[in-house]
Amino acid sequence: MLRVGLTGGIGSGKTTVANLFKNFDVTIIDADEIAAAITKPNTYSYDSIVKHFGENILNNDKTLDRKKLRSLIFNNTEERKWLENLLHPVIREVMRERIAQVKTAYCLLVIPLLAESNHIDFIDRVCVIDVPESIRIKRVSQRDGTTESDVEAIIASQCADEKRLSIADDIITNDGDIEALRSQVYLLHEKYLTLAKDK
Repeated sequence: MLRVGLTGGIGSGKTTVANLFKNFDVTIIDADEIAAAITKPNTYSYDSIVKHFGENILNNDKTLDRKKLRSLIFNNTEERKWLENLLHPVIREVMRERIAQVKTAYCLLVIPLLAESNHIDFIDRVCVIDVPESIRIKRVSQRDGTTESDVEAIIASQCADEKRLSIADDIITNDGDIEALRSQVYLLHEKYLTLAKDK
């Protein structure tokens, strides 16, 4: 079974691309979805985050205010590292467990911080979504209602596009319409099926 890591900076369209692959019945394992699951109320990670940051990090219904948390950690390197050290080992462990259960020819592992991580040893190929920074800033501002300066802070905290592209086996360019994206995904899907067969 072939394991493909999908990554890209914030606003690059990782969810959109993953959903296009899902249309081909590909197994998708998403690090962000796992992070959301392991930080629900009454989990160890949730309790640790609330203890560390205080209850002002919560919404009225006691769930984590992810927007507030994101703003906090992307303006403070030490706090970001603290949160990554808490969550990333658990996320990696859950990903390994899910990979072991995959029945499809290949699976897609959506990992936003793939280029920044030194501990991911369970992927065979890397697919990077490449989008100009100006487009990403505009997309995230419109999508999340985040200020452009906050989006820029998040981008600054992530690795440079050049570093991300340097680890790519495959590149998807997402600066056009959905049809252009769909055709790129289709070609890669065919490629991954062939590679999976050879593997």
